[in-house]
Amino acid sequence: MDSNQEPRADSLNEIGVLKRREIEARIVAPLLDRLGEEFGRQRVLELATEVVVEVAKNQGAGLADALGGNDLATFSGSMDNWTKGGALEIEVIEKSDDTYAFNVTRCRYAEMYRALGIPELGAVMSCNRDATMVEGFNSDITFERTQTIMNGASHCDFRYTLPDGSTPVELSGPTN
Repeated sequence: MDSNQEPRADSLNEIGVLKRREIEARIVAPLLDRLGEEFGRQRVLELATEVVVEVAKNQGAGLADALGGNDLATFSGSMDNWTKGGALEIEVIEKSDDTYAFNVTRCRYAEMYRALGIPELGAVMSCNRDATMVEGFNSDITFERTQTIMNGASHCDFRYTLPDGSTPVELSGPTN
């Protein structure tokens, strides 16, 4: 790439995040296994988690920029990326200017990691992204989740809130 060119926008979500995570898992799992043999599995998983959450934070900022806003309405409107193809089945509990709460009642991400024989990587590669992704999207949004299907619960409880007095930042949005 010419150093004067802008980096190409991330278009991988066009295939759906579930398929994207499967592709990543099929490459990353053997890599983590081999690195774990060499350097100790626990430390390798800690480092992988650090990298994944940093990537997620940057992706959250990129999402806000691409959508041209970082309020909860804009965020909730982006859920199609994660639910595409039935990847998640969600039940919305509350949706307002300052709250977006939903339960995930089926998680095909968890099913996929189990089917690949790597259920322990599901939290590392998928669930760990949620808090930092929204932090990158808008650091004023508070994220709370007390349970996940990935860890054996009947559902995941996602709760996003924007404290009173927080003002979403107007972003430039797509330039193309």
